[in-house]
Amino acid sequence: MVGQLEQLLGQLDALRVRALEELEPINSSADLEEWDTRYLGRNRGELKSLSSVMPKLTKEERPVVGQRINAVKTALERHLQEKREELKQRELLLALERERIDVTLPGRALPVGKMHPLSRTILEVTEIFARMGFSVVQGLEVEDDYHNFQGLNIPTDHPARDMQDTFWVSPEQILLRTQTSPMQIRTMEQSEPPVRVVVPGKVYRNEDIDATHEAMFHQIEGLLIDEVCTMADLKGCLERFAHEMFGPERRVRFRGSYFPFTEPSAEMDISCGLCDGKGCRSCKYSGWLEILGSGMVHPQVLRNVGYDPKKYRGFAFGMGVERIAMLKYGIGEIRLFSGNDLRFLRQL
Repeated sequence: MVGQLEQLLGQLDALRVRALEELEPINSSADLEEWDTRYLGRNRGELKSLSSVMPKLTKEERPVVGQRINAVKTALERHLQEKREELKQRELLLALERERIDVTLPGRALPVGKMHPLSRTILEVTEIFARMGFSVVQGLEVEDDYHNFQGLNIPTDHPARDMQDTFWVSPEQILLRTQTSPMQIRTMEQSEPPVRVVVPGKVYRNEDIDATHEAMFHQIEGLLIDEVCTMADLKGCLERFAHEMFGPERRVRFRGSYFPFTEPSAEMDISCGLCDGKGCRSCKYSGWLEILGSGMVHPQVLRNVGYDPKKYRGFAFGMGVERIAMLKYGIGEIRLFSGNDLRFLRQL
């Protein structure tokens, strides 16, 4: 029995030496876990296998073998923990090296944002009128029936009030404005003449969306009220705008039209820039392109805000921003403005 005890103790010492020799060159967590399972595993580890002979030993031999098993296990677990810490530090240093930032390298240039073509068009138009003495004001996108229709001389039976044209928030009370003209009424209600304002903003109409129409688009409204104001003033103001916006070589013309809140009313055209007014596919071979509507403020509109139409006169005009941008930049598709396609936006 003594020979068997010495043999068992020798096996434990040999296991300890062999395990430590195999542990030393290990340099990966996967290999370390494999070593842990082979020598210290609870089910099939080599130390567990040697411990299985304990029931066959005598009472005197069990304490001796048990102490040696515990000593070997403690030594292996201590070296295992040290190896784990060593590998952890090594892997941390490697990770830091991989992720190290070379501060001597040149910085990466970030793309510089540009102003949207519609925003730029609004800025250009309002700056032109600002140089002519107009102030820029903002209006409400959610309007009431009076300011959007009634105050502008649009009665309840007017076609523009058709439910198919207007987005109503509440029936016949609150709506998404169909034009920027309501700000004419609000401005005159809050101000005494003289009045000179331009009003850029979004408007909403229940349109069939196609290459030239959107349900939400932008307008710029203009209003001038004073004691002395004629159609010639209106024409001179809009002609100067057209020349500054599109170039001094562009010709303009006015055509008689109808708007409920102006009388007389006119639409303004500019000569086609592609064919110089000779006629082409872009202008439908007419040589002219429509850009805005205008007219002298209707006397009833002046009465609605408390102005005396015998003392004060004025003119108003309104233009679609998308229309102006399409003509200025030669764009044939209105949906490109809201498509967020960077390839299109970078061109402008």
